[in-house]
Amino acid sequence: MANEHEIMEADVVIVGGGPAGLAAAYHLATLIEQHNARIDAGTSTGEKLDAGNIFVLEKAGALGAHSLSGAVMDPAGIQELIPDFEAQDFPVERRVTSEKVFLLAGKGKIGFPFAPPPMRNHGNLIVSLSSVVKWLGERVEARGINVLAGFPAARIVYEDGKVAGVCSGDMGVAADGTRKPNFEPGTEIRAKLTLFAEGPRGHLMKELTRKLDLEDIGAETAARFGYTRGRANPQVYATGVKEIWSLAGEKFDGLGWDVVHTMGYPLPHHTFGGSWLYRLTDNRISLGLVVGLDSPDPGLDPHGYFQLLKHHPFFRRLLEGARLVRYGAKTISEGGYFSIPRLALDHAMVLGESGGLVNVPRLKGIHYAIKSGMLAAEQAVKALLAGDFSAAALRPYDDAVRAYGGAGDWVGRELRRYRHSKANFRNGFVPGLVRSGLQELLRGWWPGGQRELREDHTHVRKLGEFRGTTAQKLWQKHGLKVDNEKLIYDRLTGVYESGTVHEEDQPCHLVIAPDDVANICNDRCTREYGNPCQYFCPANVYEMEDRDAGSGRKTLKLNPSNCVHCKTCDIRDPYAVITWVTPEGGGGPDYAGM
Repeated sequence: MANEHEIMEADVVIVGGGPAGLAAAYHLATLIEQHNARIDAGTSTGEKLDAGNIFVLEKAGALGAHSLSGAVMDPAGIQELIPDFEAQDFPVERRVTSEKVFLLAGKGKIGFPFAPPPMRNHGNLIVSLSSVVKWLGERVEARGINVLAGFPAARIVYEDGKVAGVCSGDMGVAADGTRKPNFEPGTEIRAKLTLFAEGPRGHLMKELTRKLDLEDIGAETAARFGYTRGRANPQVYATGVKEIWSLAGEKFDGLGWDVVHTMGYPLPHHTFGGSWLYRLTDNRISLGLVVGLDSPDPGLDPHGYFQLLKHHPFFRRLLEGARLVRYGAKTISEGGYFSIPRLALDHAMVLGESGGLVNVPRLKGIHYAIKSGMLAAEQAVKALLAGDFSAAALRPYDDAVRAYGGAGDWVGRELRRYRHSKANFRNGFVPGLVRSGLQELLRGWWPGGQRELREDHTHVRKLGEFRGTTAQKLWQKHGLKVDNEKLIYDRLTGVYESGTVHEEDQPCHLVIAPDDVANICNDRCTREYGNPCQYFCPANVYEMEDRDAGSGRKTLKLNPSNCVHCKTCDIRDPYAVITWVTPEGGGGPDYAGM
């Protein structure tokens, strides 16, 4: 059958219009302008390059619509990319001047005398990541780069087993797979270089990691950078649930700190995570909870724990009389330095959080995303000029991200210092806190080299094996009830407040094989794990409905139009039978201002 997809040729295609992808595009345009100017001035020879041959593909209908983070941003990355960013009306909510860290108990709190070093944020910027992405995208488009929003990359195009570009998703396909009258086939963009900047748990990166074994970073790289297991660890994740609230004026003014972080309640000792509260403008706050997906609890419920957090007296008093403005959820890469996969391969590079560039103790990743985009752009220009796109030619980019010895190697240096952060908490909260404190005193040093991490879903225990506290038990203990008007909101209300919209009549983008639904979801998983999907999803996508009246048997019902694109299901399902893929272009949440 002939290929019906239109084929476009490009020099570079960037998958993902977040901070990493847009920083790469912007820096590419800058380097191309400089190269062409040198040729015009007669100080250099060779072919001119064209920024019009660079494409950025973004699945959201508008740049920033799917971008979600806390977010307190280290300005180091944007300062390097656009030195006069502040003069260009960069969207800053607030510059941090005060902060506090609390350990929460059931009803009380203990304030740390000072913020631990990795959690110090003086001088950092409280931002809306969505607004930052929109601002950066405007500047990328002004440089002549083609930015295609609502244009999801649905699959990778390969030639001879190597990446050759991507193909966008077909439009106008009905839920049963038939073509509607408005059907349009996707477009293949074949490129000399493909840059993957999908963010956490991108479905193309998931495929690429398995198909090309990106955890095999090579013996020389492993030895050089201290990967004593000989390969990268698998990536591990947490789910962050976030709300924006508008406070009463006196509550906002009396808060006292720009940044508040907490640990402890509501999370039990077996579940890693913590909360944040950031002061924005116009009496608004950003409030959220991060919950590790390696918890043994089969009923792990990030949304439920977040509602419990708001029930704590500290937050409950603050939110009295307040109004919920927005809701969202997103997964976060937490593996750290030893989970960075191979970043340079034939005709492709991996950027930002697609490569796991997140510092867990610092709760930072945006500046790493920007810096990795710049480093990738510099290597891309060299490859375009040399006509060599092999993995060997692109490897200096991988080395530059991991490096930690030189003055300019701040990505690798910061990530390496906290390389054991997630592994420290494998045996519970208190031992993890002690180990992390000792490593901070030792400036990151610890004996034993690389410590093993396993994929999150392998930690989930069966119902008969788990004896710990669950979110459901805590709800019962505290007598919590959903009010949907004051404080405690259900998932469907959250979906509404996230602005999520999908075309209803389209194939389900949460792919489970029919046999897996019948044999695992409706039978085995019910008996062994109690169907965790109905708890871990923060958007009520997965429901277990009565199969036959009075039988007590349940069957899985999917509500894909609720999906906020967090990817928790793809990561947490104990049988790993759920695969998240891109829905029809433009569908999903609207995180404008988040």
